[in-house]
Amino acid sequence: MARLRRRACVALFLFTLFILATLMGLRTLKPTEGFSALAPGADARPVVVEKVDRRSVPSDVQPSLPGQARNAKVGGSNSSPDKGISYDVHIFYNMWYGTPQLDERYLHWDHILVPHWDPKIAASYPRGRHLPPEDIASSFYPELGPYSSRDPEVLESHMEQIAATAAGVLVVSWYPPGLADDHGEPTEDLVPSILDAHKYTLVAFHIQPYKGRTDHSLHDNIKYIVDRYGDHGAFYRFTTSNGKALPLFYIYDSYLTPPEAWADLLTATGSHSVRGTQYDGVFIALIVEERHKHDILAGGFDGMYTYFASNGFSYGSSHQNWKGLKAFCDGNNLLFIPSVGPGYIDTSIRPWNNHNTRNRVNGRYYETALQAALNVRPEVVTITSFNEWHEGTQIERAVPKKTATRLYLDYLPHEPDLYLELTRRWVEQFSKEKEQWLM
Repeated sequence: MARLRRRACVALFLFTLFILATLMGLRTLKPTEGFSALAPGADARPVVVEKVDRRSVPSDVQPSLPGQARNAKVGGSNSSPDKGISYDVHIFYNMWYGTPQLDERYLHWDHILVPHWDPKIAASYPRGRHLPPEDIASSFYPELGPYSSRDPEVLESHMEQIAATAAGVLVVSWYPPGLADDHGEPTEDLVPSILDAHKYTLVAFHIQPYKGRTDHSLHDNIKYIVDRYGDHGAFYRFTTSNGKALPLFYIYDSYLTPPEAWADLLTATGSHSVRGTQYDGVFIALIVEERHKHDILAGGFDGMYTYFASNGFSYGSSHQNWKGLKAFCDGNNLLFIPSVGPGYIDTSIRPWNNHNTRNRVNGRYYETALQAALNVRPEVVTITSFNEWHEGTQIERAVPKKTATRLYLDYLPHEPDLYLELTRRWVEQFSKEKEQWLM
């Protein structure tokens, strides 16, 4: 009898563990209550922005402001039926990785463990930096190993993998010449190689919040990019409903600059406007908080994107808010570009940020996000990311890896190209559904 009791207790304990594990898995498929003040991909310290007198926007649907001359939305599908490539699917791409062989030292793979801004919390977590190649700043391990973005063979592999997804636009994280993020080196000189390496993939630019970025400096950046790369066959241009083919720029952390300053650049009556000039384009702002949508409208942007792959982390990244954001954009002649990702885990560089982790659930998290994006019928969908290994949002091939001190996550029981295949399947679905929407 005692033995039966013990067996019953063990069975009950195992059943309880199974229920808890199932609930944790389901949690990753829906938004959480609220979100942290720290955005995935942001600095460790909260950003303090000087308050400005923002233009009042009394309702969600506004007529175009006088002199705004906002570029009209896309009028049709930007796809290549013969190649199966969709130029309505864009993938964010990082070119900041380095190795001693090509860059004299490891870049980004040896990222520091970012301390929490609260000293009391920071004291509870480890400090230091990673020691590649066995210990890298990621919870996953790339099939290519810790690589250099300057390696031609790596670039060839990346282009082959991206082509396998059928996504048509590679969006490179861009800093002006001589500038870089806090943990890397300048990478602008890599852009020509990426443009030249394209097969059917085109290239757009994700302009980062470098130190000193303003509406004036962005004007110079746009001029530099268009003058230097605008004639290249792989330079992406977005076709609008009025027939214009204009370069498209994603402006990361656009909310750091007040809308009045953006309006000087992005409205027809602005003091240094690009509208109607050879440097006109389609400018997409980042939406994090709900109030940002009014600033984006007032600033003269042509649309908004959500970037973050952690569902529920921010207002913009929460799938449940996409329907309302799409309605706002439709009512104001803006593009709404939702961003989807396969999961999120950045504890290899922010060990205290596990509450923003989103488990992949063998691809189900990714498919849930992709379906949420298609449900709002967007003109364009972005994927976060091809290779942001620090934040665990990569769809690049990863492999199982175990060392004396680390056990990396992987895509098992599936193959390393699981997320490339899932992406292609959903790109095809998106293209089919979009044809139906436009009929």
